[in-house]
This record gives sequence, structure tokens and C-alpha cells, in this order.
Amino acid sequence: MGKIEEFQRERERLNALVLSRSNLQIKRFFSLDSQVYRQGALPAKFKELLGLVASLVLRCDDCILYHIIRCHQEGVTQEEFNEAMAIALVVGGSITIPHLRRAYDAWEELSRASR
Repeated sequence: MGKIEEFQRERERLNALVLSRSNLQIKRFFSLDSQVYRQGALPAKFKELLGLVASLVLRCDDCILYHIIRCHQEGVTQEEFNEAMAIALVVGGSITIPHLRRAYDAWEELSRASR
């Protein structure tokens, strides 16, 4: 099992746990989080790129990986991914470089799997 598949399984398991034990406010937040990335005035692909850049700047590896998976599913190209990573690096600075490395590693894993 690759890192991506392992991450997705663990995320699903933990989300199910949270939602089975949580209150209305937590469930509403989870719902809002998924709704905001749906197609709207901005295409879902662009919204996922925005989420990816924000996640990289905030240095949240789980969020970065989630948005990389979604970007790949939404058809983000290598060139679009590269430009988004450049923006994240400029905004976040050199402290984001370790996260940038892991982001490229995850993107490569997804790219290899889809060939």
C-alpha cells in the first residue's frame, strides 16, 4: 500500500470516528468544509489549488496531501501544480521547503499511479 492509499484509509477511519462521536457544530463545520470546495463561480479545480497553497503556507501535511489528491482528481496539470507550488513557496518562505518536498513526492506517486 502506498502512502496515498494509507493516508486515505486512515483519514476515512478517523473522520468516521469523529462524526460518530461529535456534536452538531462539528458536523456543520465538516459539511461547510466540503461544500466550500464545490464547483461555483470558481471551478473546483481552482478551489483545490487555493486550498493546497493555503495548506502549504500553513504547513499542514495532512491538508497538503488531501488537496494534492483532490487536485489530481480535478485534473490539475503538472504546470498548474508547479505554479501553485511556486506561489506557496513565495508566500510561505523557506520554512515551507520540507512540505514542498513531500508535496512533490505525493504528486509523483499519484502521477505514476495514473500512467
